[in-house]
Amino acid sequence: MQVDPRGMRFAAAATTLVLALVLVTGNGWLLLAQAAVFALGAAGASPYALAFKRWVRPRLGPPAATEDSRPPRFAQGVGLVFALVGLIGFLAQAAPLALGATAAALLAAFLNAAFGFCLGCEMYLIIRRLLPATR
Repeated sequence: MQVDPRGMRFAAAATTLVLALVLVTGNGWLLLAQAAVFALGAAGASPYALAFKRWVRPRLGPPAATEDSRPPRFAQGVGLVFALVGLIGFLAQAAPLALGATAAALLAAFLNAAFGFCLGCEMYLIIRRLLPATR
């Protein structure tokens, strides 16, 4: 399956805003909501991507090129792991763990939103190159 790279950056911008709000407010419930978005994104049904397709993409027209959906879905899974670690930190009242994991996810989302560099996607590609091909 192919995805519009502009949609990935849109989703990363929305994620950046949500995670920044989590850091500013210390709201674990908001991080839980973002974790659900990450889980849906890893399953291929990101609410942010759906919003992009419905309201933004029609105004932009078709993309010049599309990309494989597997790396961004993997990246959403990595974001989910960091969000879950952050949630554990909030539940355990371990602020450094909660805020550190959230900040790491925020950094990755910001890199994608601002510069089009998907850290999780790059991790996916490196892992694929290191693992022997399974056919």
